[in-house]
Amino acid sequence: MASTDKKINLLGMSQDSLEQFLLARDEKPFRARQIMQWIYQRGVDEFDAMTDLSKTLRARLQDDAEIISPPVQARHDSKDGCVKWLFASGSGQAVETVFIPESDRGTLCISSQVGCALDCSFCATGAQGFNRNLTSAEIIGQVRHAINELPRRDNGEAAISNVVFMGMGEPLANYRNVVPVLELLVSDWSYGMSRRRVTVSTSGIVPHIQKLADDCNVALAVSLHAPNDELRDQIVPINKLHPINTLLDACWEYAAKRSNRFITFEYVMLRGINDSIAHANQLATLLKDKPAKVNLIPFNPFPGSQYKRSSIETIRHFQDRLRQRKMVATTRKTRGDDINAACGQLAGKVSDRVRKRLGQKSRGQKNSTGNFNENKDIRISSA
Repeated sequence: MASTDKKINLLGMSQDSLEQFLLARDEKPFRARQIMQWIYQRGVDEFDAMTDLSKTLRARLQDDAEIISPPVQARHDSKDGCVKWLFASGSGQAVETVFIPESDRGTLCISSQVGCALDCSFCATGAQGFNRNLTSAEIIGQVRHAINELPRRDNGEAAISNVVFMGMGEPLANYRNVVPVLELLVSDWSYGMSRRRVTVSTSGIVPHIQKLADDCNVALAVSLHAPNDELRDQIVPINKLHPINTLLDACWEYAAKRSNRFITFEYVMLRGINDSIAHANQLATLLKDKPAKVNLIPFNPFPGSQYKRSSIETIRHFQDRLRQRKMVATTRKTRGDDINAACGQLAGKVSDRVRKRLGQKSRGQKNSTGNFNENKDIRISSA
């Protein structure tokens, strides 16, 4: 169904916004809860099918509103059970979403931007550049499509139990559109997920880490990837704006507001770059006696990448050293790499408007001051 300029898309609208939409039409606010249940819990697109709404309201909704999901361009199924969808985002561009099944859970990895401006050097999304933020409808639409399409588990529960913002884009750089989606994921009137089962992964936009704890307190993962500022400046350029100590202070504040739950620190294992025992010791010292756990991620190569994956033995030794230093440390299992759906491989289709404007031809190019141009062009939407 094609969207029209005159109608308002109710998909992705927060409960408060939906109540205001209805009040403006002299309808009771509680109707918002009914509409949310139809959209998210029952997967209904047509207002005529919302039978507990009056005929008058259904007719008005038909005139004023619509429920439009992002169109699916393609689906790819991995031999290990992972599923990757390509969602169209206009002008020939697309974002990717991945479902990762496990015996005890099903995790959906969703995207929040068309590309990414943060230019992390190990990530295929960053190599594609940045075009725009996704709307709330485009973000929650990924979840809605996957839930509606995937078969339910043997026990009757939905295939998806966990949602992680670890796909394309930096979610905290699209704050205005991400927070309504977080609210919908945990709302009893939509998906009703536990806050522990919804995770926002950030490269470290400190002001919005501090804000998120108050606005929508969900699980937090931080893309750390280095135990010192000198190395992290190279791997994660936003570190030049928010260095490690500043970032960690925000993380501990966030954890305190979440009753001392753990912050997950993601650490991609790059051969000969950040994977030595000395790096493991630095990391353990950095996180000592804090509510932290480390998730080691074997690097997943992509075309044009400058890095190689650390060996299995190196990763094991790194993890063992962290555990010897009393750290909680796990290693992420690589899934979906045969369909380029593994961590760090999502690229979609992105027309990079940032580098086009700057006249840049290669990623990570520095300006005359030695600073990454992309850092100046990070778009952060405030609520």
